[in-house]
Amino acid sequence: MALLLRRKPPCFPLPILNPRPLLLPLCSPTTPIDAPIHPYPPHYPSLSRSYSTQTPKFPEYEMPSVTWGAIQGRKERLVSRVIISDYLKSIGVVPDELEVVELPSTVDVMRERVDFLLRLGLSVDDLNAYPLALACSLRKNIIPVLAYLEKVGVPRGKLAEFIRSYPQVLHASVVVELVPVVRFLRGLDVERVDVPYVLQRFPELLGFKLEGTMSTSVAYLVSIGVWPRDIGPMVTQYPFFLGMRVGTTIKPLVEYLISLGIPKLIVARMLEKRPYILGYDLEETVKPNVDALLSFGIRKEALPSVIAQYPPLLGLPLKAKLSTQQYFFSLKLRIDPDGFARIVEKMPQIVSLNQNLILKPVEFLRGRAIPNEDVARMVVKCPQLLALRIEFMKNSYYFFKSEMKRPVHELYEFPEYFTYSLESRIKPRYQRLAAKGIRCSLEWFLNCSDQRFEERLQGDYIDGDAPGPCFVMGGKLEMPGSEMVSDDEKDESDDEVLYRRTVSL
Repeated sequence: MALLLRRKPPCFPLPILNPRPLLLPLCSPTTPIDAPIHPYPPHYPSLSRSYSTQTPKFPEYEMPSVTWGAIQGRKERLVSRVIISDYLKSIGVVPDELEVVELPSTVDVMRERVDFLLRLGLSVDDLNAYPLALACSLRKNIIPVLAYLEKVGVPRGKLAEFIRSYPQVLHASVVVELVPVVRFLRGLDVERVDVPYVLQRFPELLGFKLEGTMSTSVAYLVSIGVWPRDIGPMVTQYPFFLGMRVGTTIKPLVEYLISLGIPKLIVARMLEKRPYILGYDLEETVKPNVDALLSFGIRKEALPSVIAQYPPLLGLPLKAKLSTQQYFFSLKLRIDPDGFARIVEKMPQIVSLNQNLILKPVEFLRGRAIPNEDVARMVVKCPQLLALRIEFMKNSYYFFKSEMKRPVHELYEFPEYFTYSLESRIKPRYQRLAAKGIRCSLEWFLNCSDQRFEERLQGDYIDGDAPGPCFVMGGKLEMPGSEMVSDDEKDESDDEVLYRRTVSL
């Protein structure tokens, strides 16, 4: 019987499988899960050198030696949570808010977190104020955030205060949340050295979205005339406006100021110099202060000038200050309420001026045999007298009497004489007048620019004294001779002409 020989099917070599289990470094029984190969991400090489685990100088920045531990079952996790809760209660921390968050598997991990935060400068009260800080991993959250804050310039000694002010930053991602905010500030022309100052004043900035409140507030301010280059200094001075909503806070305040007669361009200049005005509450502070000015006799048409000269009065307890100063002026200076209102219109800073300083110039004038009634009229006409230093007034008065030899009643008519510099204006101009033998009033040769003074000296006659500029409600700043407009001015817009002619804030 013949045997049937069948061909064997072809044999292909199979890959040899390694029977040994694959060992993952992070899951090794001898290597903690939280212990990284590199203590910091590769994009922070300088930080890894500064805060290496081998640096004994700053133990609070060492990477944790105890981690989340081994994977546990449901029963083991419940037991660990009870143990951790008992530990937190033993040190005075109330763990109620931690019931809904994931906690480490061993109490040693929690103990190391608590020790780290306490060595950083926080207290048990701080942990009770925000217990969720204990849910942050040292390796994944706390250390990278603190390292980045120190990198941008926040001093190490201020980190505890920073965390105390805004503990939510511990949950932030350095790359996704913190870095974009710092880049945004630099893009607004905030100086690098000012970035840590801005963040310490308003740490909540690190929690804002770039495309949200910050961008819209900046865009609105630029739209009303704020120079983009001035946004950076504004942020440095008052970073809180970056967190204000345009529709409910910034825009209503700006529109109210414009409704009072202050031109939009002047409002923009006010905000550039004093951005903290945006922090004044419109309904609780600004509107009641405007009503107080009107109730004390300030004319409605003078409100734009008063606010533009001294914007901080919008945020003062103005009614109480006006009452105190009005009574003081009536008692000590014998100035009636109407005269006091005219003083506030010309120099609104008077509401904050110290009363002892106010009396010194008044006593000086009275000591020169000037009657009280004339002193009062001089103060109403030129309130700036009350802010002068007595030494300057003495020197100017001595020159007036000994060199100029003029009667005292000329000072009654032009008390602004004391506000001019003796060495740079009064002496040189008077000497030139004396050399030409010109006799004129104090106002004629003092209340003009150098160019105008030269024109007057070269003229064949003495022209009359021209009135000074006045701020008219409605936004237009009327200047003497404004009917004479040059060809260049005709080509300019109204806002450009207004800005160029506006009295400096």
